[in-house]
This record gives sequence, structure tokens and C-alpha cells, in this order.
Amino acid sequence: MNGDHRSLWLEQAYTGSTPAPELRGGDRADVAIVGGGYLGLWTAILLKERDPAIDVAIVERDVCGGGASGRNGGFVLSWWPKIGTLVKLAGAEGGVELARASEAAIGEIGAFCEQHRIDAQFRQGGYLWTAATEVQRGSWAPAVAQCAELGVTPFVELTPDEVARRTGSPVHLEGVLEPSGATVHPGFLVRGLMRVALNLGVRIYERSPMVELDRRRPAVVRTPGGALTADRVILAVNAHSAGIRELHRRIVAISSDMVATAPIPERLGEIGWTGGECISDSQLQVHYYRTTEDGRIAFGKGGWGIALGARMGASFDRDARRAADVTRGFRRLYPNLADVPIAHDWSGPIDRSPTGIPLFGNLGGREHILYGAGFSGNGVGPCRVGGRILADLAVGDRSGLAGCALVNGHPGSFPPDPVRWIGAHAVRTGVAAKEAREAEGRAPGRVADALARLAPAGMIPKKSKAKSG
Repeated sequence: MNGDHRSLWLEQAYTGSTPAPELRGGDRADVAIVGGGYLGLWTAILLKERDPAIDVAIVERDVCGGGASGRNGGFVLSWWPKIGTLVKLAGAEGGVELARASEAAIGEIGAFCEQHRIDAQFRQGGYLWTAATEVQRGSWAPAVAQCAELGVTPFVELTPDEVARRTGSPVHLEGVLEPSGATVHPGFLVRGLMRVALNLGVRIYERSPMVELDRRRPAVVRTPGGALTADRVILAVNAHSAGIRELHRRIVAISSDMVATAPIPERLGEIGWTGGECISDSQLQVHYYRTTEDGRIAFGKGGWGIALGARMGASFDRDARRAADVTRGFRRLYPNLADVPIAHDWSGPIDRSPTGIPLFGNLGGREHILYGAGFSGNGVGPCRVGGRILADLAVGDRSGLAGCALVNGHPGSFPPDPVRWIGAHAVRTGVAAKEAREAEGRAPGRVADALARLAPAGMIPKKSKAKSG
């Protein structure tokens, strides 16, 4: 992954912009943040809002948002679909607290954009979690039932006719709405966060990849052109976390691939998809899709490309074969738009954790080196929560969410490479075969079904009769 091919969002957001300077020579900060995506920028902003005297500097390997933060679908979602997993990790009270924090973050992002005049095209049209094949029916039932047991009602059940009307396609059979869900323009959001951070006094160095981390006190982040010394270092590097020794077995880097149509506002009006909803089906290799302010459909599919460790090649920027597969998914779900041209395609990385929930903590037990990773395809909203956790940890405050079960206590691990890489390819093949047959209304083969059961959860929980995430 080298950033040579940009997403639609980055093309639109970075037109005519001037990159921040590279790190040249030496610099000193109280807190050094590695990674200029949503997590790094939110952490920097929240640190400066907490105490303007804290000296913060960011080093980014590409441009801010050049990785996952500028390549996603722009879904701003909560953790309510994963309530089963949250309860397993944090207990009933802790799980609800985390889910509520993630839901609150959606509104906080909208309010922040309004306060700072960030035209991120924030629109709170709700999240539609749907079934697009018979086998996907009721995938949300365990989450809805567990929420009811906990006394919370984040989901609204819709009639099949309402689902078909709001999605603009009769292929969607049923579903539930989470009204808090929103969409943003990922590129404009990251550029806006960068502007706010700079105005708060954060120094940002782009095109300055970390090539070495000296973990002694003070820590030193070395780049090809310089060195940043800091009392605290925060690693916010998304899928590149898979290349960090202590995180290698807790993060696997996979791709998410997207296409976008040409602007078709009239056609969207004709099919009735005008409410700004962001939508997904319930596959393991989930399809996710939304409309844009200029009348496009942005349509993606998660979990196809798999990296060996953190070695993400050019296919994590763009892959023609995977783009064709995503396009086929779009044509199947929207046969009424079969003639609409695809104008853009791109890929990006996902930092998948074993549970589908992010993890935070002290790297190797070192109090002065922190990390956050594992958002698993749902990071736009939760990165605001993650930034809050990391900012609190950086100043030694564990009174809030920094004391939650996601910090220094996250269970689960993947096998080591190359076993992980080989196994992941086998599981991916099984999932693809299973879901292709299900889309045709056929039963999956036994081998494909067995392999698919080994896949970890991603953006949405795996379908299960048990009440789990």
C-alpha cells in the first residue's frame, strides 16, 4: 500500500491542497502520535482541548487520511450491533456504557463539525441492517433481544415493504433501523480535523513514516528525515499495527474494496432512496452502501484481501479483480440500476481484531507507549471514543472509559504467520463460496460452511442463534 491510487473522497478533499511538511531534523513534544487518521487526530484534538499546554506532534506516513480514514464508506455507526460481544468483554453494565458512548460519539461528531464549520456532509439518516438473502433473515435478532433484556431500544423493526422502499430495491427482504446512524464524507472530515488540530497548536508532519521506535524514556520516533522525541508515544496506525511485535497476533490486516457510481440524483429519486440511510446486508463479507451529497452510490465489500503481517501491497490501494466482484454485488442488490456506470474504485485496509472490537493499552507494559487498534471496519464513529480513551491514558486519568475492559484486557489472538495467512485464505475462500451459493438460493457445501464458521466478526456480528456478538 503506497497511496498511489486515491479514493473518491481523497480526490475531492485534497484537490488544490498543500501537504504538511515532512519531519526534517529533530523535534521534541510532550506527546508524539504516530498516525494521522481519525484516531490520531481525535486523540490530538482531545488532548489539546483537555489541556492547551500539552505539546502534541503527529507523524503520518502518507497524508492525513491516506489510509483507512480516507478510504472507508463514511458510515458513522455505534457498537449496538455488537452488544453481545461488549457484554462478554465488559459485563452488562460496562457493555451498555461502551455502546452508549459509541452512540453519543455520532452526535458529538455532528456537533463538532457544526461548531468548527467542517463541511463533512454529516447526515443522520439512520443505519439500515438488512437481509438480502433468505439465510440472512433475522441476523440482528440476537442483538435486538439482548438490548431488550438490558432495557435499551436502539433498533426499530421495519416492515418488509418499508425496508424495500427505503433501500430502493426489492432484493432487501427485511431489516431493522438504527436511527442514530449517520454518514460523512471521509475526506472532508479528516481534512477538517486536521485543520482544527493545527489551529489548536498540534504540529503535523506528513510523508514521514515511522521507521524505528526507540522505546526508552524519553521515547524517540525515527523517520527517514528526522527524529521526534517525546515523553509519551501513541501508536494510532490502524492495520499497520499488525507489524508491531506485541500486536501481531491481535490484529490482522484485510482489505475493504469500494466502487462509486457517477452522479445519479434523478435515479435515486425514482427508486426512492432519498432518506440518507446507510445500509448493509448481513454477509460475513459484508456489503455496505450509501448515497452521497452529489447523488452517487458508494458501495463496498469487506474482507477480501489479506496481508502477510503488515505487508500491504498495491492491491490495498486498488485491485481490479476485487472491484469487479464488488460491482457484481452492487448489480445483484440493485438490478434496477443495472445501466448505471461505475466511475471510481479503490481499496483500503481494515485492522481486524479477534472480537471485532478495538483494543487499547500500554505496549509491552510500558506506561509511556500507548496503542489503539482493531476497529474492524467500524472506525469512523468509534475513533472518537478511542481518541478519548487514549487522551485520558496519556495524562494518567483512568476515571472514565480509560478504565474500561477494552484497555489492557482484551482477550483473543490469531495464529502466527504464516499459519495465519494460509488459514485466512482458506477461510476467505470458504466464506466466498458459501455466500455465493446463498445469493443464488442454494445451500452451501459442507466444507465451505465449516470454513466460514471460523471467520471472525467484522463490521456486523456473525449470525448466531445464541445471543452473542
